[in-house]
Amino acid sequence: MASQVSLRVLSEDGVQQIHDSSLRLLQEVGIEIEYEPALDILRAAGQRVDSGRAYFDPEYVQKMVAQAPEQFTLYARDPKFNVEIGGDNLVFAPGYGAPFVIEKGKRRASNWEDYMNFLKLAHVAQDIDISGGMLVEPNDLDDRTRYLDALYAHIRYSTKCPMGSSYGAEGANDTMGLLSPVFGGRDALKAKPAVITLINTISPLKLDARQTGALVEYAKMNQAVIIASLVMAGSTGPATLAGCMAVQNAEVLAGITLAQTVNPGCPVVYGSASSVTDMHSGSVSIANGEAGLLAAAAAQMAKFYGLPSRSGGGLTDAKTVDGQAGYESAVMLMSPVTAGTNIILHTAGILQYWLCMSFEKFVLDAEIAGILRRFKRGIKIDEDSLAVEVVAKVGPGNHFLNQMHTRKHHKTEFRKPLLSDRQSYEGWVAESLTAEDRASQVCRKLINAYQDPGLDQSLQKELQSYIESRKEELLK
Repeated sequence: MASQVSLRVLSEDGVQQIHDSSLRLLQEVGIEIEYEPALDILRAAGQRVDSGRAYFDPEYVQKMVAQAPEQFTLYARDPKFNVEIGGDNLVFAPGYGAPFVIEKGKRRASNWEDYMNFLKLAHVAQDIDISGGMLVEPNDLDDRTRYLDALYAHIRYSTKCPMGSSYGAEGANDTMGLLSPVFGGRDALKAKPAVITLINTISPLKLDARQTGALVEYAKMNQAVIIASLVMAGSTGPATLAGCMAVQNAEVLAGITLAQTVNPGCPVVYGSASSVTDMHSGSVSIANGEAGLLAAAAAQMAKFYGLPSRSGGGLTDAKTVDGQAGYESAVMLMSPVTAGTNIILHTAGILQYWLCMSFEKFVLDAEIAGILRRFKRGIKIDEDSLAVEVVAKVGPGNHFLNQMHTRKHHKTEFRKPLLSDRQSYEGWVAESLTAEDRASQVCRKLINAYQDPGLDQSLQKELQSYIESRKEELLK
């Protein structure tokens, strides 16, 4: 058996108080929902709806949340990349949605070439488990249709599970329209979910039309959704972390309740991206001790409800790949990993509070993720690993380098670093490379190592025809 790491930041009583407070908010204050079909669904289920606001009965919320699965499988185009979400599983996903790239210390608008290079990195990186969503916002493509190109790229150029579009009901239906032919049709896709999509609430206590429309359509098709709240303590939520958690929990429960009302048993993930407002500048801060606490607390709340959880990432407020980027990202990954979070979005590449991506930062974060994955695996203890007989054989003052036990175990017991420098001081001086320099070299090697996984020509034509037709409709 391997020992397990488990971080708890809330007492059992604290979890219960957050739960009770959230139910009170849902019943007495309600959630503003801008998507009329969702209000109709809740009204038909017996929930009170008044002037665009839904008020949730506590018993109904608990009944619906209890129907969501504790664990589910996402099915990839290549089955070796199937991922289990929930339980003690850990899934790393890359950065998401940045409109800028930091390159050689300079910020510039991201483009399609960047998108494809990040997609290649996500596909070949050993410690990145799914290919991601809108990896960056390619500013050289039309913002009305670029999500279609992005979706096609994930399907065509990676065999890992992608993230879907949350660009309203249309974006969700386009995602499933592109995935269905690849996975054997709509019925087959519904039976085996192949995509997971980030659905964000608007704090405090609001669901907008675009995100809610996508949520409803994905739920109908039994595709996985992450219902995530981004409460900024001190601005879009109370300044107290407990109050922040109560608001976050209410928003997430509302989204999950809606999804289960649409399709009981559909796969959902309890999501958190909450953090604090910097009260000196008024800007968001996504990497701090408080955000780490909120991420760990979210994992506990998810376990309380028997749900998979999402939070964290290689997050930083830094504007370049420096020491601040390193220590903040390490802390923001360590907290959710040790708390038992199941899927970590923004694992690799993020700079400047979600606004920027960096190729070098992607590699640095992938290294941190790999270290933490090994850390989470814990220490295996059995007769062989305790090695008493081997120690007795070697005896005092000798070494284990020539032992068969060492040959047998070192490759699985010790993680081989992707990036970290372990050579002698003299060797390091001869090269004189910083971590960023080495990350740039590793990044180029990884991109060059990418091999096109291919896709059946008839499927490619079918998907391209779908995209051309949709672009004509969207650009009218």
